[in-house]
Amino acid sequence: MFFHDLKYMLLSGFRIKSFLFWLMLFPILLGTLFKVAFGNVYENDVLFRSIPTAVVETSDNAVFRQVIDSLEEADEPLLAVEYTDEDNAMQLLKEGKVSGIIYVGDKLSLSVTEQKMDQVILKTFVEQYGVNEKIIKDTAEKDPSKIQAVVDKLSEDVSACKDIPMTHGDPDIYVQYFYNLIAMVAMYGSVTGLHITVQNQANLSALGARKNCSPTPKSVSMLADLAGSYIMQSACMILCVTFTHFVLKIDFGDRLPLVYVAAILGGILGVSFGFFFGSVNRFSFEAKIGIVMAVSMFSCFLSGLMMGQMKGIIAEHIPWLNKINPATVVADSLFSLNMYSDYSRFISRIITMLIITAVCTAAGIIVTRRKKYADL
Repeated sequence: MFFHDLKYMLLSGFRIKSFLFWLMLFPILLGTLFKVAFGNVYENDVLFRSIPTAVVETSDNAVFRQVIDSLEEADEPLLAVEYTDEDNAMQLLKEGKVSGIIYVGDKLSLSVTEQKMDQVILKTFVEQYGVNEKIIKDTAEKDPSKIQAVVDKLSEDVSACKDIPMTHGDPDIYVQYFYNLIAMVAMYGSVTGLHITVQNQANLSALGARKNCSPTPKSVSMLADLAGSYIMQSACMILCVTFTHFVLKIDFGDRLPLVYVAAILGGILGVSFGFFFGSVNRFSFEAKIGIVMAVSMFSCFLSGLMMGQMKGIIAEHIPWLNKINPATVVADSLFSLNMYSDYSRFISRIITMLIITAVCTAAGIIVTRRKKYADL
């Protein structure tokens, strides 16, 4: 009987329109919108890139040319220089193809149209070049024999800091919205879990009445329904991760199989949460749907789906909430896989998911089995 019930649970489950929309179509649409909104923000605003710069030479300056040539030999050159005349340089600046114009004459000058990071860097470069040029000229006038020593000293790359990477994962801060998108799909599994209680409670549906009259033990029927819901939700989670990674090209790091594992366990958690919530109250089915969706969305809000800083705000003021909020736990498991080299944080989040799933499932089964009906 178990496999018979499981078969028909799967057949009927994939015919539920709300299930198909909220767990399959809606995540695809929302993920696509996230990609359009955040897809190039990190590359454009955070990652360093060579600054496109026009150079207009009003007089020959061989030293400046040597400096530019040495900068362009670097792996990540500071400037991407285009030598041109003034009219063309102004046109490039107006069209936004260069960030500024450096005029090379008796001394360097800079022309920009806005004050953003690229322009600030250009201004600093021009000012630093002017200072170094004056030092070299003063040295040439006072003691020409020390010119090479001064040039060598000015050319040193002095740094008081050592660059130590904290992670080998994708540092894009906007990837967190896709972690939370997967967590949202997991929490929407609560709707699937809610359907299990409806199908097993005689006072909520005709199917529930028939099941309570059938000779099949209620525990067998519920376990079959739970197994079917877990399978359906797992399929949705696999679809969500696959679409996000392979279609939207979101980098989840080099541990993709574990991303699938975390997503599937998160989906099972969502189903169990909905199953528990539907079992412990006597609201109508419509009221249960509204409440469980509101709770799921609030959980996603706290994890940072609508406001990326929310998780940090919670960590500062109510740190324990991040450790028990289901959506945060699911999203954090994905975050830890990408950003941390060890598995301790990931394992702790997986254990939390398993505990919440076990508690909700056990409580839901106990409450549902104890319900009796005087008249069917």
